Amino acid sequence: MGNAGTGVDPKLLEILVCPLTHGPLRYDAARSELISERAGLAYPIRDGIPIMLVEEARKLDDAPGASSPAG
Repeated sequence: MGNAGTGVDPKLLEILVCPLTHGPLRYDAARSELISERAGLAYPIRDGIPIMLVEEARKLDDAPGASSPAG
């Protein structure tokens, strides 16, 4: 019924690049995101469609539970 549950065409993933750096993207199946290591951003994939907008991307530093101690 689906191919590994990616919901994203593998050929599409091969040609997509980060809109900010034009660098390569890594697919994170667990979070359904495309990761740009250079930009430090994670672009969401919604309903099998990569949302390649910088303003929609999550900063990689914004990990859940990652808070700096304010001592």
